[in-house]
Amino acid sequence: MITGDLKRKVDALWTEFWQGGITNPLTVIEQVTFLMFARLLDINETRDENRLKRTGKSFQRRFSDEEQSLRWSQFRHLGADAMLPLVRDKVFPHFRKSSTSGSAFAEFMKDAQLMIQKPSLLVKAVNMIDQLPLTEGDAKGDLYEYLLSKLTTAGINGQFRTPRHIIRLMVDMLEPKPTDVIGDPSCGTGGFLVQAMQYLLETYTSAEGVLEETDPETGRTERTYTGDLLEMHREHIRSGMFHGFDFDATMLRIAAMNLMLHGVDDPDIHYQDTLSAGFTDKFPTTAAEGFNVILANPPFKGSLDFEDVHASLLRQVKTKKTELLFLVLILRMLKNGGRSATIVPDGVLFGSSTAHVTLRKLLLDHNQLEAVISLPSGVFKPYAGVSTGILVFTKGGRTDDVFFYDVQADGYSLDDKRDLIDANDLPGCLAAWRNRDAGSDTDRTKKAFFVSAQEIRGSNYDLSLGKYKERVLVTQTYDTPAAILDQMKKLNDDIASDLAELEELLV
Repeated sequence: MITGDLKRKVDALWTEFWQGGITNPLTVIEQVTFLMFARLLDINETRDENRLKRTGKSFQRRFSDEEQSLRWSQFRHLGADAMLPLVRDKVFPHFRKSSTSGSAFAEFMKDAQLMIQKPSLLVKAVNMIDQLPLTEGDAKGDLYEYLLSKLTTAGINGQFRTPRHIIRLMVDMLEPKPTDVIGDPSCGTGGFLVQAMQYLLETYTSAEGVLEETDPETGRTERTYTGDLLEMHREHIRSGMFHGFDFDATMLRIAAMNLMLHGVDDPDIHYQDTLSAGFTDKFPTTAAEGFNVILANPPFKGSLDFEDVHASLLRQVKTKKTELLFLVLILRMLKNGGRSATIVPDGVLFGSSTAHVTLRKLLLDHNQLEAVISLPSGVFKPYAGVSTGILVFTKGGRTDDVFFYDVQADGYSLDDKRDLIDANDLPGCLAAWRNRDAGSDTDRTKKAFFVSAQEIRGSNYDLSLGKYKERVLVTQTYDTPAAILDQMKKLNDDIASDLAELEELLV
């Protein structure tokens, strides 16, 4: 649980970075991530040293005898003028050596650079990070989520972050299992993978495993889910369950740290343009047969050259549009019976080009298209006003009926401010999904209804909600001209009567 005091400290650190000339929020988070990694290296080294004293069990040391000065516990006590050159010229180069540890995050530390130029800023950052609860599982995860929320509130690079409540809806709809292999072909900061982990913790925690803590400042009580029922799956969760791909090294570093701080010690995070011709067909060992679950909000950056796109994707749908290619890619990455929830721009749902229709036909005729969730256009404001939807589908099988839901409000205002409001269709959407019945959900004036695959085929595979939803027309009754004339006459009579009474009073 992130208390008000801790939030104020993080906010103060954020302000220090901005005043120190580092104004890109992504760079701020990256630099904080580097320093957190330095502290975690020292924490883990100390933990293993203590275990060595107790049990005599040896371990692979992260710092040699000559490198002890590079440990967080050593350099954090230095003054500003001594700390900056040590961290910049010795600690950060040591990260390259640490990459031999084999962990995903260590791998992405190879090109780490200290962007902090002011000695006083580095001291403030180190002192602040030294106070963060990095040894407390849930607290450190919540802390990193709060840091990542700055990507949105800062107004820069907000496109990297899908709203957390939208992600959670998608995860809840797919209900991942602790034996699943979960992937995201454009993972960004790892939000989908983290929320999948959080879902598992909440779902697989016994009543005794739920811990409650009250914030003394706000009086709010928050629950911590220990995931005590996941013990037999810990090794799979630690290194085999979560797989993310992105072609931005900064995103990968942040995603790896985000997952580490949420209890996934060694996530499989790859530097990879998943649409490119160079993307391998061979997935990691645990995903050799494909993924059970893929959650994604792929970037819709326009068009690619055909020669840059993997041939297997173009064989399915010949197009340069990334929003279509990503859907074909997800189908390729899924194992038979694997499921996906993917955010797409509305154009994917109703576009009339050959490629658009071919893609929708592929989903409907050769796989099981389960749901189309229409989202309001303000969900991604203030950074984008584009209308989007969520496609839920299973690889293989067949489609008989498709579940549609009209989300008109997501709990936030749909303007640029995105203030909290009472109207929220997301709980209703999830409830309707879990209780869906193609036989009874036939009233198309309601937010939830089914449409048969046959009808969709007859509509050129159009998947836009507006194509099938029936609007309730409200009939307004207007007075006839004669009635209006009678009302005017009565009004004139009333005025004349009032004037007569007034004249009598004056006389």
